Amino acid sequence: MTSALPRFPPYPIRGVRVLHRKQNCAPHFAQIEVDFEPAAEGFAFEVAQGLTVEYEPAEDLPRFFAAVAAGIEELLSAPEHEAVIATRVVLRHARADTFGSHESAFRIAGYLAARQAMERTGSAPPNGAS
Repeated sequence: MTSALPRFPPYPIRGVRVLHRKQNCAPHFAQIEVDFEPAAEGFAFEVAQGLTVEYEPAEDLPRFFAAVAAGIEELLSAPEHEAVIATRVVLRHARADTFGSHESAFRIAGYLAARQAMERTGSAPPNGAS
């Protein structure tokens, strides 16, 4: 008899904060705070109602937010995690900078947030696995 795979997250994980900053000739900057909540099934991502980010051009923000979701989903979907993803993620805070904020920076921040959430539950893969 095989046991069922664990669900992720097993309980709400609130206030996962990530500051991704890399300073070089191609700088990165993304700061986010997300909550992970159990869901019925699958992966859902939403931006908290009323979230405001001071950044110009503001038209870039939806792409940055979509990149956060993509980074989170990328890590959670990795086969080595061996968990059923039933997650609702809410973006509570975001900060961007004119010099260094782009989709790649926000994707990495999302990936790191998912890793941090998995570490809080003890379900992160071994170092180097993802």
